[in-house]
Amino acid sequence: MRHIISLLMENEAGALSRVAGLFSARGYNIESLAVAPTEDPTLSRMTIVTSGSDAVIEQINKQLNKLIDVAAVMDLSEGEHLERELMLVKVRAVGAAREELKRVTNIFHGRVIDESESTCTIELTDTCAKLDSFLHSIDRDMILETVRTGASGIGRGERVLKL
Repeated sequence: MRHIISLLMENEAGALSRVAGLFSARGYNIESLAVAPTEDPTLSRMTIVTSGSDAVIEQINKQLNKLIDVAAVMDLSEGEHLERELMLVKVRAVGAAREELKRVTNIFHGRVIDESESTCTIELTDTCAKLDSFLHSIDRDMILETVRTGASGIGRGERVLKL
């Protein structure tokens, strides 16, 4: 099962490496990883998307909590949460295909951020599943390049990750 794990960690050199090392040393896969400083400049928030059985996810959470750089861990998938991912997609778009691409982009609430005579670059922000749906809804041969940020997530309502 897919899990989104969010953690607060010290904003210092080597902290990201130690977290990634924990995953690689145990043979766990990181599907996506996003990290940036928080409102407290001494802390960074890391969002990790991974998959595994309940036992594997429990082990990951326990191991993360043991790392000295990690201040707090929350499995967002265990409760109500919001998640978003940013995707930039450059596609070949000429003639009637350009207008169809713009129509599909509007359906998915995306926007064209760059155009040339033969290409369009589209920006979309949504869940991983919705971004995948967009890619499946357009002709695969049109896709020249895709860049994705990976998921960022936050708990809904009063559910917060704080020290």
